[in-house]
Amino acid sequence: MSIVYLNGAFMDAAEARIPVEDRGFLFADGIYEVTPAYRGRFFLMDRHRDRLLKGLCELRIDADTSGLAGVHDRLLRENGLADEEVAYVYLQITRGVAPRTHAFPKAPVAPTVYAFARPYRRPDREVWDRGFEAVMVPDRRWARVDIKTIALLPNVLAQQAAVDAGVADALLVRDGIALEGAHNNFFAVFGETVVTHPKSNVILHGITRGYVVDMARDLGLEVQERPIQVEELARADEAFFTGTTTEVRPTVRIDGRPVGKGGVGPVTRRLFEAFLERVERHAAGG
Repeated sequence: MSIVYLNGAFMDAAEARIPVEDRGFLFADGIYEVTPAYRGRFFLMDRHRDRLLKGLCELRIDADTSGLAGVHDRLLRENGLADEEVAYVYLQITRGVAPRTHAFPKAPVAPTVYAFARPYRRPDREVWDRGFEAVMVPDRRWARVDIKTIALLPNVLAQQAAVDAGVADALLVRDGIALEGAHNNFFAVFGETVVTHPKSNVILHGITRGYVVDMARDLGLEVQERPIQVEELARADEAFFTGTTTEVRPTVRIDGRPVGKGGVGPVTRRLFEAFLERVERHAAGG
């Protein structure tokens, strides 16, 4: 049994119902957020909340978010995940139910608020130590990728291209620039310099991305937030993706070609170890 939250009530997932005229179903008119919890303690919750509020503002969805922290906590408890090593809560807010028309409803409607909790299984360390592969895919998303909307069909197609190729990640490319993954952010390492695309409308402002940027600087690494030309990847020493359910994931081959020496590099390893140490400290209440 899986307990979910829908419009103020907790219920079995099998009992949850959303009307067919919900604008999330008809137009993908909504946003979502995914927040991780380490042994029951939510990580970077304030940053996830701020991004959620920014998305609601950008889409002009008027939703009461004051009780959502409590919803997150209860979903972990109701689903037996309060002691899970890693879990996450998915939250989705759509504009609500209204007769189908492209413009916003003339009369105010209540937004639809839906959330569920799931465990996350981190890859075995032996698998992580071998590294992962990616393929480059053309970026066909809209021009406001910085808003975390539920309109994810281009991301779905990109990730399916990765699945079809038998690899972990799709690296989205536009105008010769390696932007980010289908569901995570991308970093390349040149020597000991960590490079990632700057915040803009063409990438998602990933919470883990921002945390890793700050962490790298704390560790004394040089960080450059600038576009990464696809041609540069041939001389990159390391590459990795970051995300809520990606954490720090090393990429050792892109389009079948090795990144650097084709193994997990020391900078990526150092960042992952630092990330694990910090989330462990957070889970312990530090």
